[in-house]
Amino acid sequence: MSFPARAPMPARLLLLEDDPAIARTVAYALEREGLAVAHSVLVQDAREQLARAPFDLLVLDVGLPDGSGLDLLRELRGTPATAALPVLVLSAHGEEIDRVLGLELGADDYLAKPFSPRELSARVKALLRRAGTQAAAPPATRPAPLFHDDEAGQRISLRGQPLALTRREYRLLACLLRGAGRIHSRDALLNAAWGDDSESTDRTVDTHIKTLRAKLREADAGREYISTHRGMGYCLDL
Repeated sequence: MSFPARAPMPARLLLLEDDPAIARTVAYALEREGLAVAHSVLVQDAREQLARAPFDLLVLDVGLPDGSGLDLLRELRGTPATAALPVLVLSAHGEEIDRVLGLELGADDYLAKPFSPRELSARVKALLRRAGTQAAAPPATRPAPLFHDDEAGQRISLRGQPLALTRREYRLLACLLRGAGRIHSRDALLNAAWGDDSESTDRTVDTHIKTLRAKLREADAGREYISTHRGMGYCLDL
């Protein structure tokens, strides 16, 4: 009597990130690649999770409510059980001196925010390969995409449901979709949706984002997809 081969266990990743929108984006991108993602908001919580169970990789932010991710990194490198744990630093500090400091403290890779979820997934998989760990193969059949952009017809569907968008709303959402997970400035969104229309302002973008949010909320049971980053712009969170 034969039994089907047991599917490989997914690689386990711990994400230390206090921004809920970024955490959702990272978890979604990595789980699509077959990774099992656990999430911590605080350094102390991450420290406890690492002590309770082994992980194959750690993705950590630097600035956290109860301390610095770099302090945790320094601790891990000084502990035999975690000295070889692959670590990717995900930080809003992207200057050369910040990257050099992170790498000198023992990070295996450093990615500055805003980032591309696709690039993050590629870097994580490269680190796992280097460590001799493979992510489990993604499911052979994937669910339908959350959003579908019919560029020819300038229509966007959410969970298979067409959205009733104006021309400007379509352009705004299409721009946000192309850079999902990234923060788009008001100027960038204004240029994408209005081009050289000199009468349009940042306030015009804010007004259209408000109506766009309402339509997305109505189509998906109140879920918020567009987050505001004060002084920076807007981001589509998948």
